[in-house]
Amino acid sequence: MRVKASPEAVRLVQERGGRLYVRAERARCCGGALTLLDANFTPPSGQRDWIGSDITGIRLVLASSLLAAQEISVLFHRLPRRHLTALWNGCAWVG
Repeated sequence: MRVKASPEAVRLVQERGGRLYVRAERARCCGGALTLLDANFTPPSGQRDWIGSDITGIRLVLASSLLAAQEISVLFHRLPRRHLTALWNGCAWVG
C-alpha cells in the first residue's frame, strides 16, 4: 500500500502530536449507506486492530480493515477550519 500526505497535512499532524488515526466509518447518505474514511488525532473508541506506519515524520495508524487499499492519501483543508481528510484509492468512500 502506498501512503501519500501533503506537506501541509504532515505539519498539522506534527502540531497535534505526530499521530493520525484513520478508520472506516459507516454513514447514511442519499437514502443509502456509504463507508467513508475518518481521520482523527486521537484513537477512536471501539477500534481494536491498528497497523502503524511511519511516513515523512509522522505516524499514520490505520484500522486493519483498510489494508486492502492500494493507496491512502491524507489531504489538508483550510476551511471551514484546518482539518484533514483521508482518501481510499483516491476516493472519499471505501470501495
